[in-house]
Amino acid sequence: MPLVPKRVKHRREFRGKMRGAAKGGKTVAFGEYGLEALESHWITNRQIEAARVAMTRYMKRGGKVWIRIFPQKSYTAKGVGVRMGSGKGAPAGWVAVVKREKIMFEIGGVSEETAREAMRLAASKLPIKCKFVKREDQEAGGATNED
Repeated sequence: MPLVPKRVKHRREFRGKMRGAAKGGKTVAFGEYGLEALESHWITNRQIEAARVAMTRYMKRGGKVWIRIFPQKSYTAKGVGVRMGSGKGAPAGWVAVVKREKIMFEIGGVSEETAREAMRLAASKLPIKCKFVKREDQEAGGATNED
C-alpha cells in the first residue's frame, strides 16, 4: 500500500527549494546498515514502496527494514492539452523531499553482504545516487564504504 498522509492542511503546496544538506537524519539510528542519499531530489511514494519491496524480497523477509522518509508533500499536474492559466492543477501524487546526506532506509538483523545487495537493489529503484553506510563506521568517525 503506497504511503500517503492521512490528512493535510493544504492540498496544493509550493514546490520549495532543495538547497544544502539535510538538517537531521544523517546517521544510522535504528538498524546496522543504511542507504544515504548523495543528491537532493523528490522521491515519490511509489519509488519508496518499490525500494522497500526490493529489499524485503531479497532478504526473504528476514531482518528488519526501517523507512526514514515519508512522502508528505503533494505535487500537482494539469491535464494533457490544457492551455496555460486557469489556476493550479489538481494534486497528482505525493513526494518526500530528500536532501543529500539523508539516511533513507535502514536494515538490521542480516549479514553485511545481504544488506549491501539489498541496498543496491533498493538504490536501483531510486532516481538518485546513493551510498551504503554502516553504523560502526559512523560511530568511529571513519570514511564510509561506497557502492
